[in-house]
Amino acid sequence: MQRFAGRIILLWGWRRALVAFAAGALAVLAQAPYDFFAVCFVSFPVLVWLLDGATGEASDGWFRRLRPAFATGWWFGFGYFLAGLWWIGQALLVEADNFAWALPFAVVGIPFALAFFYGLATVVARLFWSSDIGRIAALAFGFGLAEWLRDFLFTGFPWNAVGYAAMPVPLLMQSVSVTGMIGMNALAVFMFSLPALVAARRHLRLGAALFVVLVAAHVGFGYVRLATPVKPTRSIDVRIVQPAVDLSEKWDASVRDRIFATLLGISGKAPEEGHAKPQLILWPETSVPFLFTERPDALTALGDMLSDGQMLIAGVVREEGGSANAGSRYYNSVVAIDDKGEIVDAVDKVHLVPFGEYLPFADLFERFGIGQLVAGPMNFAAGNERHPIGVPGGLRAAPFICYEVIFPDLVAGDSASSDVIVNVTNDAWFGDTPGPYQHFRQAQVRAVENGLPLLRAANNGISAVVDSRGRIVDALAVNARGAIDAHVPVSGRALLPPDQRRINGLLIMLVFALVALTLNVRQRLRVN
Repeated sequence: MQRFAGRIILLWGWRRALVAFAAGALAVLAQAPYDFFAVCFVSFPVLVWLLDGATGEASDGWFRRLRPAFATGWWFGFGYFLAGLWWIGQALLVEADNFAWALPFAVVGIPFALAFFYGLATVVARLFWSSDIGRIAALAFGFGLAEWLRDFLFTGFPWNAVGYAAMPVPLLMQSVSVTGMIGMNALAVFMFSLPALVAARRHLRLGAALFVVLVAAHVGFGYVRLATPVKPTRSIDVRIVQPAVDLSEKWDASVRDRIFATLLGISGKAPEEGHAKPQLILWPETSVPFLFTERPDALTALGDMLSDGQMLIAGVVREEGGSANAGSRYYNSVVAIDDKGEIVDAVDKVHLVPFGEYLPFADLFERFGIGQLVAGPMNFAAGNERHPIGVPGGLRAAPFICYEVIFPDLVAGDSASSDVIVNVTNDAWFGDTPGPYQHFRQAQVRAVENGLPLLRAANNGISAVVDSRGRIVDALAVNARGAIDAHVPVSGRALLPPDQRRINGLLIMLVFALVALTLNVRQRLRVN
């Protein structure tokens, strides 16, 4: 192992970049749908050894000295995000005649930009670097900081955060209810990097002891949490509809009635054996194939379909305005429709997808003929606020549209006064690629963090009912058409409030930073 680590440390130039790229790409196998987290015990030690050798000349300024560390982290990140996000390009092929030209910008450009976060992580780590376990703590702090920044900088895109690699199953998800994603990201990198100590033998016993303690705590807490009975206070019977509408037909006026009839047919069928009649029916994002303002008869049809006391929550495009002095504004929304066919509540999507649902710097891009790329026939406006929707049984549902559910702080803040999390999405843009599985995993973890059941309706999958511990009650596979009937117990709140989870995560990062700094200073004093 020492010989292998030595070879990695001595790599330079394109060989160092290639190995860093390969290590990052390999680490993606720890994410859904593969869940082979053991690869991270290879990828991150290799990254540690690469950083051991990522030093500039002593006579160089601090910028030049840190440049090799940044390049190593950037190549690791580029491999990680390229291998983990290539499926984004699938959305551009849905209308290839119009958008295939943008494929390189999406498939390569997004990973290129996101890799800067991991370059920052390794620069921060290198500032605290030492020759012992301190460098493992430094890397954990650097990645924890980078993943935290990725949650909100430049509108945020915390997709495939490293911490998800340590949570492939509900047993291993429970710790996030205490640490939050901030702490989980840092702890995961620390754990995955500990095998790097094997090469130098220094602090090996300490590293092994910490590894055993942390694994035992992670698994043990999960076991106790799952074994503890959940005491429901209320419940609701739900039906989740997955229509599997072909995107090539979604906005085709000639087939809209057929799509709507499919939704009505699946929603109105008799309950499955052993299930009660649903109180709440859930349709996916933008599932209604027309504007209600243009088709008021659709609301009448929904009122006829819904029985007394039933409610439908459906993803729609909502129109406002359209006066002589101003054009219409369109919102990606969910609406609640009662058994009379009346819209009783609506919530607009607050966190829109750049280039997918709206065009940043629209005036500038439109001069070059560049418009939005994938989401539909119009640009969307962002909603101003989100509020819970009252549903049958006196419950409150917190709605999140599409990728809003990947933001831990957003979900935690807006679901604090709710009883269930509702996520509607249309992942059909990405086909049967890793994208829908990754999206579902992140939604699943939100249920654990917040101690609330998750009701998820996706156009082509993965639709599911997930309990408050992250266990899948029932689900529909990608590209399946049908419905899930489920009795969903509702049982309280998160183990810890969001602010406390955030504090715990920041404290974990602070501990790693202090350990790294202390050992770094000690090493400098020994040298001098």
